[in-house]
Amino acid sequence: MPSVLYTVGYEGANIIDFLRTLKDLGIKRLIDIRDVPVSRKRGFSKSALANALEEAGIAYSHLKDLGDPKAGREAMRRGDYPGFLEIYTFHIAKPSGQDALRAAVELAQESPSILLCYERSPALCHRTVVAKEMKLLAQFDVKNIGINP
Repeated sequence: MPSVLYTVGYEGANIIDFLRTLKDLGIKRLIDIRDVPVSRKRGFSKSALANALEEAGIAYSHLKDLGDPKAGREAMRRGDYPGFLEIYTFHIAKPSGQDALRAAVELAQESPSILLCYERSPALCHRTVVAKEMKLLAQFDVKNIGINP
């Protein structure tokens, strides 16, 4: 039976509702796949987020090599999804990307996990590509969630 792999974007969320949602889902590990885990949104930069998660009993892992590189982010800002997809697909095909992908699979198989990035819509985020790639390596049912206040 496949494990459930959740994905989430924190755009528009606050840290309290975010943590409550993760706890309600039974999440035990958050896998941060942001290239640069810094946020202007209070509570979502790497250290603050890791601390808040730890207090909530949720482990934190940052896999930088699964982050969308600057060129991919710029393509998405221009609305160039095909360009983004080409850049990101090339990026995670590198050995470091493949190593990080395998690490994400191992982590997600150990405990209920969620992939984190910024964009609220999974259709506009590289986490959807990561989740699809993870499904090629292991059996996962992918569920994209939103954070509701």
